[in-house]
Amino acid sequence: MSWLFIADLHLHEEAPALTGAFLSLLEQAQSFERLYILGDLFESWVGDDDDSSWLAPIQSGLKHYVTQGRQLYLQQGNRDFLMGQDFAASISAQLLPEEHVVVLPSGNTALLMHGDSLCTDDVDYQNFRLKVRDPAWQAGILSHPLEQRRMLAHMLRLQSQQANAQKSYDIMDVNADAVTKVMKRNHVHTLIHGHTHRPMVHHESSGHRWVLGDWRDDGTQVLVADAQGLELKTWSATGTPL
Repeated sequence: MSWLFIADLHLHEEAPALTGAFLSLLEQAQSFERLYILGDLFESWVGDDDDSSWLAPIQSGLKHYVTQGRQLYLQQGNRDFLMGQDFAASISAQLLPEEHVVVLPSGNTALLMHGDSLCTDDVDYQNFRLKVRDPAWQAGILSHPLEQRRMLAHMLRLQSQQANAQKSYDIMDVNADAVTKVMKRNHVHTLIHGHTHRPMVHHESSGHRWVLGDWRDDGTQVLVADAQGLELKTWSATGTPL
C-alpha cells in the first residue's frame, strides 16, 4: 500500500502548462491507493458553483482517479479556502478538516495540514486568515454573483503579492512553537504540510516535519508514504516518473 501527498499546485486559467502537468501526474498516480492534496489546489476558488470551462478537465481527471478504486482527500489552503463539500462531492473526494490525523502505511500516525496557520509570526496574514475563515464572511461573499467573486479573487491575489513582496523570508515560514503545540495537541511525532514552498524534512524537538513542494510547469516535490516510511521525491512531468 502506498499513498501520495501533494500541495500548492495553484492551478489557474492562465497557466495551462501547470494544469497539463497535474493531469500527467494523475495518470501516473494510479499506482497509489490514496492521493492527498493538502491545500492550494487552485490559485483561487470563488465558490463550488464556478462554471469556468478550464476547470472541467481537472474535475474529470480527479473523478477518474477515484472511479479506478482509489481514495482522494482534499484540504483547503490559503488560496482555495472557499472550496466546499459540493466540489468535493462532485469529484467523489473527502474534504478534510484543517487538522487531520492519519495512520500511515508504516503504522505511524501523522498530522496533515496546509500549514498557513503555523506561520504565526506573520500577524497581518493571521488577521486576514481569521476574517476569511469566518463562516459569516464566507456566506456573504458567496451570496454575490460569480463575476463579482472573480473580481474580488483577482484583487486579493494582487494584494497578497504586494504584501508578500514587503515581508522577510523568515516571517512567512512556520513558527517553531506553533509547530510544537499543534503536534503535541494531536499526539503525533510526524507533521506533513505545504504552504511555505520549502520542501524538505525538518527534525524538530517534537518530531519530524515534512514540507511539500510548490508546483512548476515541469514538476514538483511530492511525498510518498509506504510500509517503509516517508520519502520526498522530485517528480517531473517531462521525465521523472513516480
